[in-house]
This record gives sequence, structure tokens and C-alpha cells, in this order.
Amino acid sequence: MNLTHLRYFAELAHTHHYTRAAQNLCITQPSLSHAIFKMEEELGVPLFEKNGKNTVLTVFGEQFLRSVENSLKTLDDGIDFLQRTARGEGVIRLGLVRPLGVDLIPSLARHFLTLHPDRDIHFSFQTDVTQNLVNDLNAHHYDLIFCSHPQKENGLTSQTVHREKLVLIVPQNHELARFDSVNLEQTLPYPYVYFSEASGIRYEVDKMFQALGKRPHIAYEIVEDQVTAGLVAHGFGIAIVPEMELLSSLNIKVIEILHPIVKRNIYMISSNQFYMPPVVRNFHDFVLEAVSQNL
Repeated sequence: MNLTHLRYFAELAHTHHYTRAAQNLCITQPSLSHAIFKMEEELGVPLFEKNGKNTVLTVFGEQFLRSVENSLKTLDDGIDFLQRTARGEGVIRLGLVRPLGVDLIPSLARHFLTLHPDRDIHFSFQTDVTQNLVNDLNAHHYDLIFCSHPQKENGLTSQTVHREKLVLIVPQNHELARFDSVNLEQTLPYPYVYFSEASGIRYEVDKMFQALGKRPHIAYEIVEDQVTAGLVAHGFGIAIVPEMELLSSLNIKVIEILHPIVKRNIYMISSNQFYMPPVVRNFHDFVLEAVSQNL
């Protein structure tokens, strides 16, 4: 018994007629009759019986038909899924650091969907800090992640898709608030609200102080950009953060850093360990093309 025979059986069960079933299957009637005979011989029970001019299911055939139809539906659904995947359809699972969810990633995803209105494409979006995103990418919970540079790159491919200027923020009543620009060394006497090691931007800020050969005084370590800015606004320290719209709504002074100048790179990261479905590959290539002129 094979898959072809099961389809022959289901067709005959619905048409109740050998000739019509054979025509629908594009085979000869003797071929159909032989296939049904071999099935009945293998199963050891009759599947069909004559009822006038029609061929109808026996009680065994009726029970077997339910199993066959369930199996064929499961198989057909699987085939349809794979065929849709090959056509560039399916779900694209994205992980991203929270600030990118305001504009960059939603705008890229929406643009991609408008370019493929005839395809069944969906996105899932999850936010987290860089290290957690990397861990989940390695566990194959995401197809692509957008975040700061990961410190461990084994098995990963990182490509720059966005750059953010880093600025110093201080409370409005802080001694440094009288400056519009500073050198980083001027900030060393003051306590910092600093990014924790779980946050990818920590790597970028550390590089700035490494260029000076000095370390800041870290009063607090925080994961999120927004929380860091909020603590600065309430006098818990100063901080280096990406230039973002939120800063204009807080009671802080935004100060340009003259030296050393470092921009935070945002990367699109994929894993080399897993197959990249066509829909993910298409979005991956679309992102690279879309951002190339802005870098």
C-alpha cells in the first residue's frame, strides 16, 4: 500500500463508481481495480461492495476512510506549507532592541509587505536587550535580530543597518549643563548612570573610555536607554545614550561629545547554523538594499 493507492481509495469512496473515479484520477479502470484489490488483500477485509450500479464502502471502508482523509489532509497541509515557503511566504520572526521598534523596523517591515501584496507574509516582533536577543537567535527563536554589536560572534553574521550618534545627557541643573559640547575627559569627575553588560551599547560606550585609557565612576548600571535617561533627569547621574526623540521631553541637557566621537552601530544579525527560509532571505536582502544609501 502506498500514498497513491490511498488517494485512489478516497476518490472511489466519494464517486461510488469505478469508471468515473478512474477518469478523475486519469488512470485506467483496470489499474484502479487492481490497486483496490491489493489494498483489500493487504488489509484483510473488504473496503467496497456493490449496491446496484454503485460501489459503496463497507463498514470497514467507512472507518478506514476517516483515517485516510485525516492523513491525506495532514500531508496536503504539509505540502502546501512547503510550497508556500518555497514561493517566499511565511512568518519572519524578528527580535530587536526596543528603540528600533518606534520607527526603523516597523517602517522596513511595512515597506516590505507593500512590495509583496500577493504573498502571505507575516511578521512577529519581540524586544529585548542585545545579549538576550543573541541567545535566543542561537536557540532559533528568531530568524533575524536587530541590536548592538554582540561580544560573542561565533556562528553569527552581523551587518550594519543603522548608525546612531551618542550624546552626553545631564540634569538641567548640573555643572556641565552650561556647555553645548564637551570632551569626554571633562565628564570623569561625575558619577555615571551606565549601561549594564547585558546591553549591547555598553560595548560602544566602553570603547569611548578605552580611547582615553580611563574608566568612569559608575553609580548605577541599567539595561534600557529610556530608564537611563529617566534616572539622569531626576539627578542620579550623567549618561551617554543614543540621540533619541525621548530626550527632548525630559528635564535634561543634551551635550555633544567632541572627543572621542563614537557612533552606535545597529546590526542585523543572522545565524549561520540554521537554514534561512526564502521569505527571510528576501527580507534580509531587502533591508540591506533599503539602508545602503543611509549609511
